[in-house]
Amino acid sequence: MNREQKAEIIESLTQKLNECNFIYLTDVSSLDAQKTSALRRAFFKEGIVMEVAKNTLIEKAIEKSGKNFGEINTILKGNTALLFSNDSKSPAKIIKDFRKKDTKPSLKGAYIDSDIFIGDDQLDALTKLKSRNELIGEVIGLLQSPAQNVISALQSSGGKLAGIVKTLSERPQ
Repeated sequence: MNREQKAEIIESLTQKLNECNFIYLTDVSSLDAQKTSALRRAFFKEGIVMEVAKNTLIEKAIEKSGKNFGEINTILKGNTALLFSNDSKSPAKIIKDFRKKDTKPSLKGAYIDSDIFIGDDQLDALTKLKSRNELIGEVIGLLQSPAQNVISALQSSGGKLAGIVKTLSERPQ
């Protein structure tokens, strides 16, 4: 590979690193061509882009991106595949499902909205992450709950409340 090709790869990776907020780094080294193909198809169905690149090129793209990837450089050893996703937990779910049949791919690390996850032991935590929309929905539900309780209490005791007000107004002073 000549310098121009390397520069193109670095530029392409840098662009993807800047555009994407959910990036996974995995090790797919022991998978044969058929299993790797099946894994790529599973990712493609969910809109996840999988790219395999040399660690030095990935490291240069990380530096060039300007994002803070923390300790990600320390895990760039051996074979590394990058997963670019629009969803925080889809890659983790696919990896977990795929590992029911095989020991790979293993999770090296992940960059999720500026949070860094290092190690394969983080896979379960990543599958349980809630998306931004799920969190917003929960917050809205929590905010609506007290108001709904007050409204329902007023509606259910509307007759009682009117009776109490009438009794108090009719009381001699």
